[in-house]
Amino acid sequence: MRAEYQVGIIGAGFGGLIAALRLKSAGCTSFVIFERAPEVGGVWRDNVYPGCACDIQSHLYSIEGHPNPSWTSSFAGQPEILQYLKDVARRNDLQRHIRHDVNVLDATFAERDGCWDIHDQKGGTCRVRSVILATGPHSRPLSPSFKGQGSFQGRMFHSSAWDRSLALDGKRVAVIGTGASAAQIIPNIAPIAARLFVFQRTAAWILPRGNRKIGPLQHRMFRRAPWTQAIARTLIYWFLEFIGLAFFGNALVNRWLTGIALRKLRREVHDPSTRAKLTPSYTIGCKRILLADDFYPAFNRTNVELVTENIEEILPNHVRTSDGRDVAVDVIVLATGFIVADTDGYLRVSGKDGRSLADDWDRDEAEAYLGINVAGYPNMALLLGPNSGLAHSSALHVMESQMTYILRYLQAVEAAGENGYVDVDPDVQKNYAMKLRRRLVKTVWAAGCKSWYLDRHGRNTTIYPGLTNEYRRRTSAFDESAYVVVHGHRDVV
Repeated sequence: MRAEYQVGIIGAGFGGLIAALRLKSAGCTSFVIFERAPEVGGVWRDNVYPGCACDIQSHLYSIEGHPNPSWTSSFAGQPEILQYLKDVARRNDLQRHIRHDVNVLDATFAERDGCWDIHDQKGGTCRVRSVILATGPHSRPLSPSFKGQGSFQGRMFHSSAWDRSLALDGKRVAVIGTGASAAQIIPNIAPIAARLFVFQRTAAWILPRGNRKIGPLQHRMFRRAPWTQAIARTLIYWFLEFIGLAFFGNALVNRWLTGIALRKLRREVHDPSTRAKLTPSYTIGCKRILLADDFYPAFNRTNVELVTENIEEILPNHVRTSDGRDVAVDVIVLATGFIVADTDGYLRVSGKDGRSLADDWDRDEAEAYLGINVAGYPNMALLLGPNSGLAHSSALHVMESQMTYILRYLQAVEAAGENGYVDVDPDVQKNYAMKLRRRLVKTVWAAGCKSWYLDRHGRNTTIYPGLTNEYRRRTSAFDESAYVVVHGHRDVV
């Protein structure tokens, strides 16, 4: 059975669209995108909670070569980002490549044919020569289980499943978590909720956001002189690369950021007790740094309370804390983030000899050469795979770098001939992973805090321990010596 397409892309969020755009620009039109939802967008389609916005400035959080001169603010909100993605897909005629409402259940490598079989929930199968996993790191919500939560008589949901028809006016609301989603939700619902209880496990470091409106004059300038927007993008990029130094051992930059964050906290939170609870006890950057200008002031409101005692149990109309207090609530919002480092709920991917990607990663450690290729899973590439994530800049920059490399990898697959495949050398992958682990020891993420960057064994399988300009250089050329090329069942290195 021959492949229907050269490339199958799983996911039509930013990653999937970037992959499709780069394939088209390289002259490859034999590709298909599998998307579980009726429209494109990924996390920017699914997350519609109040205040949902990006924490990377709009000019940088755009696809290279596809700028948006009409961003209305320096940090775009969810509706605007979603519309941008729809516009990119429409302008570049990507919709004809997308199979909507197709939820991929598993991808299985057919070793004899050097192809991948993609199975979906409708019972369909599509065979592709190569597969690109663009499912994104924030596609699996983390919903902790609390004792008694099944008895709760009010509404309880994860922030990524927000019901826009739900009216919070006059309601007693509990928000569990103080991470990135919570920092946007809390100030937006505090003015309308009768009472808002914020349950915090660990305080977050928060830096100024500095969001500002972008007016018609700048819109005209960006449209008529696109190079001006390119300059703005470049300036933002290099400033964030400078900030990134704080994570990679530059103590001076780290202290500077700490000082800015502490001054912000002292200035914006009036109550000394609340301020103390909101003061982190770990090195800045060890957990995700948040950008917000309205989060701290929300705690000055008389209807907002910060609760730092652990949740012991959820009762029909209350949340009981470890000190025996019962907090009466009508709505519980789980702003508890996503599963990123672990494999729970990960797409079923079966490689050579029937091996399972999730089992391999759970048993050993999530590894991928350059965050792109995994030994034992030929003709497969990942976008934002293990240790290619960022904490200081735009993930789009990384995905664009990865696609430069993947295009050359796909050329090697085609050169292998019919039924051939290209697999990364397991020793090359292991040596690469070992070097990353040694570098991670010298970063802020080794400071001892617990974060979603770490898997359940405490291993950082998420972050790339370097700046993005370094990663772009590393992925600019395809290293043929790192791979084994197989024709049928004959190895030719």
